[in-house]
Amino acid sequence: MPRGKKIKIAVIDGQGGGIGQSLVSGLKENYGSDLEIIALGTNAAATQSMLKAGADGAATGENAIIYNSDRVEIIAGPIGIILANSMLGEYTPGMAKAVGGSHTEKILIPVQKCGVVIAGMTPITMQALIDDAVARIGMMTGLK
Repeated sequence: MPRGKKIKIAVIDGQGGGIGQSLVSGLKENYGSDLEIIALGTNAAATQSMLKAGADGAATGENAIIYNSDRVEIIAGPIGIILANSMLGEYTPGMAKAVGGSHTEKILIPVQKCGVVIAGMTPITMQALIDDAVARIGMMTGLK
């Protein structure tokens, strides 16, 4: 990705926004001024949580997620962001279709609460998964 221009990343989360908050915090801590982070929450609590962590902008709800899915260079969040009806039904089929169908690069955190088990995954802490996602975004963007 070209240097000099901020790389636009969407961090998507729902429910309490804890994963999104940790992602935003890690990205800001490691790559701060090189990124423009847009927090996209399925609800106001998730959005607010990501804003508190330092997101540069934010929007809430289905249309915000659909609208922004092809307007960023990277999308990051829990694996549920490509699964219809995940997050206890909070994540709509329209959101899943927009994110899953987007040509944007995606960094997905494998959360087993979504009813999906990824073969080959060994037990790992959520913090280790967040750290790996942050590092991979750095490699993808050429920032680290």
